Amino acid sequence: MNDARTTVVVITRDRRDDLLHTLGLLAALPERPPVTVVDNGSADGTAQAVRARHPAVRLLTPGRNLGAVGRNLAAREVTTPYLAFCDDDSWWEPGSLAGAADLLDAHEGVASVTARILVHPRSDLPVAPAEPYEDPVIAELRHSPIPAPGWLPGPALGSFLAAATVLRTDAFRAAGGFSPRLWLGGEEELLAADLAALGWWLLYADELTAHHCPSPHRDPTLRRRHGIRNTLWFSWLRRSAPAALRRTVRLAATVPRDTVSVRAFAEAAAGLPWVLRERRPLPRAVEEGLRLLEAPQNASTARRYVG
Repeated sequence: MNDARTTVVVITRDRRDDLLHTLGLLAALPERPPVTVVDNGSADGTAQAVRARHPAVRLLTPGRNLGAVGRNLAAREVTTPYLAFCDDDSWWEPGSLAGAADLLDAHEGVASVTARILVHPRSDLPVAPAEPYEDPVIAELRHSPIPAPGWLPGPALGSFLAAATVLRTDAFRAAGGFSPRLWLGGEEELLAADLAALGWWLLYADELTAHHCPSPHRDPTLRRRHGIRNTLWFSWLRRSAPAALRRTVRLAATVPRDTVSVRAFAEAAAGLPWVLRERRPLPRAVEEGLRLLEAPQNASTARRYVG
């Protein structure tokens, strides 16, 4: 089952072994998708290993860490109608890429299709579940309260998870891709809102599956700092003033009271001049949909700023 409709894009930095594992699984997919890897300035021999072990993979080496913007670099080069994003510690289940492409083929108003995620236990943990388990955030996607048109074949989403999502290449480009301002950490929220503002729908498809085995080679503290900062920036860039204020107050009351959180709020405040210059509130219908997500997000156990 060759399927050339979708290019898989993987960004990576200094996680050679994780990446090689992922590339091996992608190469075994029945769809045999073209794969593009963006090496964000790795110093562990990642680029050399990819060239030696996976010569069919297209390798882009910008020479510095572009974060999520590395995906934009790959998207400029892609010639397929669809993009499947993938982290270097995640991969797609056989048949799911073709299933997502089928949904996009059949529903021209859909910009993105997000699959459910199965999390695989990490081998470096002393105690871990014996079997893969569903990521806790999936329950929120499955029961999204956003009103959906009758033709949409699943729940409508307010955002997406990059490592488990297939997007229309043209829609991704038209929305501007991922913001260089946000860099990495919750970067999907801004792009998702801009896609919705352009009239696109974001879909969750429970019948599709992506897998994730969290790499032990990560910096959770940096990710937490950027996650808090980017949430604040997104809120003031796109949400209504009352909604942005509610989210700011909520974060201030719930994040850990430590230097990481203080630094995140300080970085967010330092960016306020450009945020106000570039502020572009969402259309009313999109804002109302995001408003409906606030209660489940506040009650969520999957959205915790820890690390």
